[in-house]
Amino acid sequence: MVRDGYLYGLGLAVVAVAAWFFTHVIWLIAPPLVLAAFFLWFFRDPNRKIPQDAGLIVSPADGLVTEAEWVETTLGSRLRVSIFLNVFDVHVNRSPIAGTVKVVDYREGSFMNAMKPESVISNEQTMIVIEGEQCEVAFKQIAGLLARRIVCNLKVGDRVERGQRIGMIKFGSRCDVLMPAEASLKVKQGTRVSAGSSVLGVLAAASSGSLDGQV
Repeated sequence: MVRDGYLYGLGLAVVAVAAWFFTHVIWLIAPPLVLAAFFLWFFRDPNRKIPQDAGLIVSPADGLVTEAEWVETTLGSRLRVSIFLNVFDVHVNRSPIAGTVKVVDYREGSFMNAMKPESVISNEQTMIVIEGEQCEVAFKQIAGLLARRIVCNLKVGDRVERGQRIGMIKFGSRCDVLMPAEASLKVKQGTRVSAGSSVLGVLAAASSGSLDGQV
């Protein structure tokens, strides 16, 4: 479990105990106990089996694939996969590939519904670019309507492994991934994916070109 789960859960448990101590009214302690249980569950961090085959790009987030398509950037064609996380999904994020962190760019923004296309530009977000042996993969942690904090534990120069925990987005949110066009897409709109274990794409050959700022 993520540390925040214990902080929220224990804090609300203390509120429930205090309410019982001072009032002995059962219905007053029910709301904080329910919320405590919810936060303990929400901040869960289950272990995942990370696929080890070469050339795989795994999902950085749990959720529902809302877009899986080729897009044009200033650097040419790329594959973009958008993943929507609702409040019931695991919100711990993982690295899609092994490599070196090239970019960590946090930007303040609004908190509109993450399902809206404009949220990719307007919402609070962190863009991360990882340079692997075959290619670079960029992805964004994008805050949603309820999210108020993005956590990214990476800094430029860090070495990460495929499926490694790299942070989280609190509550409803979105994660966009930009992969090389040469990759074979393994998901489609409506696919549910799990961070670290679901394969988004498979690299057919080495790819080059920077993805800075293109997600």
